Amino acid sequence: MTTKTPAGHRPKLLLIGANGQVGWELRRTLASVGEVIAASLEGEYGPTIDLMDAKALARLIEDSRPDALINAAAYTAVDKAESDRATAQRLNADAVGEMGALLAERGTPIIHYSTDFVFSGGLGRTYTEDDSPDPLNVYGETKLGGERALLDSGARALIFRTSWVYGARGANFLLTMRKLFREREELRVVDDQIGSPTWSRMLAEITAQVLHRVLRGDLDLDKVGGLYHLTGSGQVSWYGFASAILEASGARTNLIPIPSSEYQAPARRPTFSVLDNGRFQETFGLAMPDWRLSLAQCLEEL
Repeated sequence: MTTKTPAGHRPKLLLIGANGQVGWELRRTLASVGEVIAASLEGEYGPTIDLMDAKALARLIEDSRPDALINAAAYTAVDKAESDRATAQRLNADAVGEMGALLAERGTPIIHYSTDFVFSGGLGRTYTEDDSPDPLNVYGETKLGGERALLDSGARALIFRTSWVYGARGANFLLTMRKLFREREELRVVDDQIGSPTWSRMLAEITAQVLHRVLRGDLDLDKVGGLYHLTGSGQVSWYGFASAILEASGARTNLIPIPSSEYQAPARRPTFSVLDNGRFQETFGLAMPDWRLSLAQCLEEL
């Protein structure tokens, strides 16, 4: 079934998680697609929504009656999730399944984001959507649960797995490194975990382009709906990413590469979680820029 908004109708877009680093960018990029109802826990830009409350979620969808829902909310505290499984499960999995069930009844499209952490990193090559997930931590397990719950709900869904998201606001590696460069003369950074940094702005821009085509009727979600990998192009270690940020910032911090074994954290991380974006590019004719180019553009903004 193709979604097509009537001529002259400005689509209503319910954005959940509007105050996060991806959600904040989506508020701007989605404005060109339709009327954005920006819901968040804080209620700073629109309705307040606490995804721990299933009834509140149902009321929000009923009251807003959106033409599409974009879920940018998630429990992303990877280490904290190890001791707070119940909250991570609720926000990353259960609430996502409930969104899907509520929207399936209406035939309303939903876009949702997942993570490279659904994989262990032990495959030795880039991951495709056909590879079997094997998460190492609670965060990855609950995000995988959200993927499956949404797909099982029967909703007309697009799920974008992304990785190493950073941007000009929020809590992310880029901003943490810039802060530490100002504070420390020496910094030790893991050099044996490889992934693809993804600028939140580019993720939001491509999301808006895809959603516009869905709502215009150019894309049939019965044919193209499902799971896709969507990350910045290229790959790098955390140490390499930090080195690029350091070089651009002109700071004098001495960076020291270390193995993961020297960085003790509650949650295990995948060693090589680069995602293959080929299916997304072939289906939608869109590609994310190289991570170095996106980093340079983001740093210009900062």
